[in-house]
Amino acid sequence: MKSLKVIFFGTPEFAKTSVEAIHQSTHEVVGVVTVADKASGRGQKIHQSAVKIFAVKNDLPVFQPEKLRDPEFLESIRKLNADVFVVVAFRMMPKILFEMPPIGTFNLHASLLPDYRGAAPINYAVINGETKTGATTFFINEKIDEGNILLQKEIEIFPEENAGELHDRLMEMGAKLVVKTLDGLAENSIQEKPQREVKHPKNAFKIFKEDTRISWNQNAEIVHNFIRGMSPYPAAFTILKIGEDEKYLKIYKGKFEKAAHDKEPRTLEIDKHQFKIHTKDGFYYPEEVQLEGKKRMSIKDFLNGFQHFDHISMV
Repeated sequence: MKSLKVIFFGTPEFAKTSVEAIHQSTHEVVGVVTVADKASGRGQKIHQSAVKIFAVKNDLPVFQPEKLRDPEFLESIRKLNADVFVVVAFRMMPKILFEMPPIGTFNLHASLLPDYRGAAPINYAVINGETKTGATTFFINEKIDEGNILLQKEIEIFPEENAGELHDRLMEMGAKLVVKTLDGLAENSIQEKPQREVKHPKNAFKIFKEDTRISWNQNAEIVHNFIRGMSPYPAAFTILKIGEDEKYLKIYKGKFEKAAHDKEPRTLEIDKHQFKIHTKDGFYYPEEVQLEGKKRMSIKDFLNGFQHFDHISMV
């Protein structure tokens, strides 16, 4: 099989698994492009991306341009004479860059395109109660996640699986799909095809803090899927009133029950033995939570932290 020269573009752990798989394949990674190092955390320590850490460890040339149109950066990339660019969890690329390699530039996306285009496909597949999802490799064009499809692979979403667990399975599966795509391009055995036309494709827009608040005025199963889809990151939250204080409560895991009742959604029943929240058509029982200023804990440990419950309510 012909060995392709690859430049890899990516940043987080999800991308690192793919560049590692390429590096271990018959193809050659001739360069890696990732985000600039950032200061973060309490001590403002400099942190490198997962992709950079891997590249440095394996003596791969690393590029961290502030601007992808920078002439010096573009010339450095051009000199590497790559056959193909591979993009996984990276930012928007200008046409001058993605049209550079002779074969083209392809992206790995964690959904069955055209559904769930956007920044958070894994979260939204779980939030929407999907029973299947997958990964797609496709050639990049000027529109977001709309290029011609190369390969797709479908997987089941397990009933109680959260977004983090699904992320990890898709990360491994996606890395294999990237290598399979490179193999197919090297052998000229992949027939690219346009994405099917869908009037109303399911979207996966970027999730902001205000999008993560739980709406209890919905069916219990919808609430349950929302919490699964936000877990463990960015995490769904609600607000508790404890005495005179209002505190954020992140909920990572729980179970739901459908049952008729005559109380308002958001009504809270809480004591030493239970934490029960009324929804539109039943109840939700948190099992893993994190109160503002505290660490993540089981509901049992959370309830053990209180002496009195008559001054706790939902906002």
